[in-house]
Amino acid sequence: MREVQLSNEEIARYSRHLILPEFGMAGQRRIKQGSVLLIGTGGLGSPLALYLAAAGVGHI
Repeated sequence: MREVQLSNEEIARYSRHLILPEFGMAGQRRIKQGSVLLIGTGGLGSPLALYLAAAGVGHI
């Protein structure tokens, strides 16, 4: 698996995630590498897709 880098813009965007000691840069890299299959975008799926995208999930 290749090493994922965060751009300066991503570091600024996810700065609140990065300051959490149990999460940090390694955790944000893992989220960026991740992928999620979302089936159904009804009442719960639509906001979930927004939250996953805002959190920085690599592929939705």
